[in-house]
Amino acid sequence: MTRTVDRAPFEIDVRSGEVLCGDIWRPGEPAGGTAIVVCHGFKGFKDWGFFPYVSQELARRTGYVTASFNFTGSGIGDELERFTEMEAFATNTIGREMEDLQVVLDRLSAGRVGDVRVPPAGRFGLLGHSRGGATCLLTAAALSRVEALVTWSAIASLERYEERHAPTWEAGEVVTIVNARTGREMPLRRNVLDDLRAHRDRRDLLLAARSLQIPWLVVHGTEDESVPFAEAEELAEAGGEHASLVALEGAGHTFGAGHPFGGTNDMLERVVERSGDFLRRALPAAAP
Repeated sequence: MTRTVDRAPFEIDVRSGEVLCGDIWRPGEPAGGTAIVVCHGFKGFKDWGFFPYVSQELARRTGYVTASFNFTGSGIGDELERFTEMEAFATNTIGREMEDLQVVLDRLSAGRVGDVRVPPAGRFGLLGHSRGGATCLLTAAALSRVEALVTWSAIASLERYEERHAPTWEAGEVVTIVNARTGREMPLRRNVLDDLRAHRDRRDLLLAARSLQIPWLVVHGTEDESVPFAEAEELAEAGGEHASLVALEGAGHTFGAGHPFGGTNDMLERVVERSGDFLRRALPAAAP
């Protein structure tokens, strides 16, 4: 396809003192009524590695406006490639991420995201990587306007946070996560635990998967070093006839891509092509 795609940054005030930053990727003469939203995962951000390339390619391949953004608890502030907002990161929750995502969907529905005008959208496709896949799955299960879902390297349970860190949090201590890329120690307060315990059924990923009634593409590498491939199998089994599992033999968590982005590769191209084709089929353009 030869569609050109332009990138327009936006900012949204979502809570007092909290600004959500993102980008709108607009193909030439975008098809109206539909939009795609891309969500990063834990310790990720919209400008990490492949995300700009993926967002641009999805807009180009589908013809739909595509939005990508930083969750307000991502830890990324004005410096778009450095973690400078550690308190926001420390207190982030899945519930907060779902709220952020719904704000973006609302603005796309209204036809204006920050200062960026777009064709109003009434239906959506979501693509989430790693924990972003969990946020997208829970949101898709809750909102009828989400009509297609793609998850890359997604986790199958949020209980991992309770299992690994509950004793530390319950002792009144702060959990520290090391960013493998930068070596920086990143704090996590017990907000994560409190959110899970207060909304346990609404944070159950397999329960959400069983309730899903829309097309869902589950993409996962068989050699994922961060999220075992078995979790993709769990998700796909729970999704039943609505879920299609794509097993990428030998692929890791980020499909051979890193940060800074050194360009695409054969594995990533396979993932992007399958995802773009899936979204185009699952969200066919409305008849003129």
